[in-house]
Amino acid sequence: MNRPAPHAPASYLSELFSLHGRVALVTGGSSGIGRAIAEALARAGASVVVLARRQDELDATVAALTALGGRAASVSADLADRDALHAAADRAAEVFGEPDILVNAAGINLRPHMDELTPQVWDATMAVNLDAPYLLGRRFGPGMAERGYGRLIHITSQQAYRAFVSSGAYGVSKAGLAALARSQAEAWSPHGVTANTLVPGFVLTPLNQRLQSDPALVEALAARTFTGRNGVAEDFAGAAVFLASPASSYVTGQALFVDGGFSTH
Repeated sequence: MNRPAPHAPASYLSELFSLHGRVALVTGGSSGIGRAIAEALARAGASVVVLARRQDELDATVAALTALGGRAASVSADLADRDALHAAADRAAEVFGEPDILVNAAGINLRPHMDELTPQVWDATMAVNLDAPYLLGRRFGPGMAERGYGRLIHITSQQAYRAFVSSGAYGVSKAGLAALARSQAEAWSPHGVTANTLVPGFVLTPLNQRLQSDPALVEALAARTFTGRNGVAEDFAGAAVFLASPASSYVTGQALFVDGGFSTH
């Protein structure tokens, strides 16, 4: 009895997850979770533009992605400066074309106690963590909707949902970012644009360097997971490719916790 030839696994996976022909813009793509996501998207076939402040880190990231066979470029800008952000967005779109995928991974995490939280710290936190993702979404979201395909991916935090280790302005900004994703999903998902968030647990990245100086705290945070370890940036590669790809076309307005069970322990 002859059986039909099975569908080639590589072909099927490519249909689901390939990003060939897509353009991605990743803020904060020169370090930490952002860099790991930029690499994952490039390896899945996307042309990737990384947007961050430090040119040396951007150059190193582009060199690494290119060495892996990807198409990559960088734009340097201070995301807290609205004029600079608008100009950087236009420059980023000139490299490979208007992005189909926007990943907002850039963030600052200043942790003064609430008694010492100044308006200056508040404004700086909101500018980078919430205002910049809103402005970039406003710049690129309508074009994605017009073309019929778009993926907005925001990196939020456990502190968007619960307060600990001086959440302060950071937790508020990330809670706002989760709400922004839902609002973007409401506005643009009827036109093929999804908007979702990735929620890390405690991840060993430069953003958390200050907390990592306390070994007892690092160990206690690892003990709060089901996996028994804290996260690393590479843990976000698969989730990011999924949310950027055709495989996630019916997933929108959602928060995907990539935290080793931290949030449910």
